[in-house]
Amino acid sequence: MGLMHKLKNWVTGDDLEDDIYSIDDEFDPLGPDLNSLDDNEKQLDKLYTQKPQPPKKHLKVVDHHAGSSSQVMVIEPKAFEEALEIVEHLRAKRATILNLHMLDMAQSQRVVDFLSGATHAIDGQQQRIGDGVFIFTPMNFEVASYAARMEQLSAHADDSWNPNHMLKY
Repeated sequence: MGLMHKLKNWVTGDDLEDDIYSIDDEFDPLGPDLNSLDDNEKQLDKLYTQKPQPPKKHLKVVDHHAGSSSQVMVIEPKAFEEALEIVEHLRAKRATILNLHMLDMAQSQRVVDFLSGATHAIDGQQQRIGDGVFIFTPMNFEVASYAARMEQLSAHADDSWNPNHMLKY
């Protein structure tokens, strides 16, 4: 084939000779090689006899004992100015028990109001646990009070309820 003929075939897209050669190359008149069939069969057997591997899960395991342990601070402030120190304990995720017996009534009210606002801002909780004693907790603490739960249950209980009324005679 000459250069002009190749150029003409390239421009017109007339590659019949190339198509004939490619079809002839793909045809094998003797059929597939028997050894290649045995190899394919062995590979298929190997695939079917292997046990399926469970999918690997990448889990993040966090050792709870590795971090700093939770702390509960017990503070008896002598002035309102110490309330800021208590807020810093709450921000550091430390629960704080506040004993207000060293303050007068007005100062105690100011400290409780200030800490209530700070506790609310950090999604914490507060609870009165005695006369002049409060607990303020950050959001990672939960305070469960047995006495408060009993009061809640008794407030909702119906005094006329009698367990024997369900018995059939």
